[in-house]
Amino acid sequence: METWKKNLAILWFGSLIVSASYSMVIPFLPLFLPQIGVHHGVETWSGLLFSVAFFGGALSAPYWGSLADRYGRKPMIVRAGFVLFATYTLIAFVHNPYELLGLRLAQGLLSGYIPSSIALIGTNTPEDRVGFALSMMSAATSAGSILGPLLGGVMARFFGNRVAFASAGSLVLIATILAVFWVREENFVPSKTRSSIFSAFQDAAHNSTLLSALGLNLFTSFSIMTIEPILTLYIAQLSHSIANASLISGIVFSLTGIASVVFSPIWGRTSDRIGFRKVLLFGLLGGTVWTFMQLPFHNVYAFSAVRFLYGAFFCAVYPAINGLVVKSTEPSFRGRAFGLSQTANQLGNMVGPLVGGIVAGATSIHGLFWVTGGLLALVTAFTYKVSGRLPGGNAVEVEQKPNQS
Repeated sequence: METWKKNLAILWFGSLIVSASYSMVIPFLPLFLPQIGVHHGVETWSGLLFSVAFFGGALSAPYWGSLADRYGRKPMIVRAGFVLFATYTLIAFVHNPYELLGLRLAQGLLSGYIPSSIALIGTNTPEDRVGFALSMMSAATSAGSILGPLLGGVMARFFGNRVAFASAGSLVLIATILAVFWVREENFVPSKTRSSIFSAFQDAAHNSTLLSALGLNLFTSFSIMTIEPILTLYIAQLSHSIANASLISGIVFSLTGIASVVFSPIWGRTSDRIGFRKVLLFGLLGGTVWTFMQLPFHNVYAFSAVRFLYGAFFCAVYPAINGLVVKSTEPSFRGRAFGLSQTANQLGNMVGPLVGGIVAGATSIHGLFWVTGGLLALVTAFTYKVSGRLPGGNAVEVEQKPNQS
């Protein structure tokens, strides 16, 4: 088997496990808060717990990206895997929200398994297969988002949240061991100079295509994360069952992941044929429409069907953005480029839950759906406006930018 295919297979499975572990823990934190003494302001605490990890990631991602360009992406995968194993396991033993907040901050500062995996795949895959490879990585994380909520919901229902959290840590350890022994980074050329975070920002500032991709990542993440931390609470309201809230939420979350697994490879092959720019527009437009379509339905079955259709379109977005990052940078700069992309993503992920928690507390969850849909509509319009600056054609075209090594 060719090395790039072997790497894709191992990191596909590893990313599936890591994504499943994330989905076993994070969506259920709002339901876990009352167990550790939070009985008032649950929405605000939920937004804060989501945001603090993204704040840490936004700060540290360029640094890890710089180290990846100098020492390789595989060491960053392994480092992040061991950190996630430790933090998820420790979450199982917290007794107050402040301990949980500290662990979420540490997780954000030190993790990055999936972004590092995407950077390695994007750099070690033939250019004419990049779209397919990135879409498969997206499918892996989506498959994990199917398994994680289901497994986490079942375990929380029968054994409690703490057992589910500790099990998530064990799964990440498996993914890390797989990477240690079977991933090979053949096309790694160390950066000739010791790059600082400041110089990485300087180089990116001269690359308009990369800047557009970073902006899209930030605004998209901000838009969708306004609603994500509150969804479990909303699903519990629709199902009228607090006792089974974790299990029902897990099933509904998994439907979006199923749609992503089914449609991500289709969008990936389409990207290789017509280009990332058009696929990105289709994904954002569909995501906007189906976000608004979640408003009229007030039973969990219809809501679940609409979430599936939302996932079928929105799964095209992030692989397309990652593809634009690959196309607009040289291999020697891609560690830093994905680090900057991760920072943009984490900034959006950080601010979105805070805004969402405030909006939901001040208005209602239905009002938050209007806000999220409106934000996605603005992102779609922004994408259309800047599309002239994004690479066109098919995915094998790679712009060569100066001053990026």
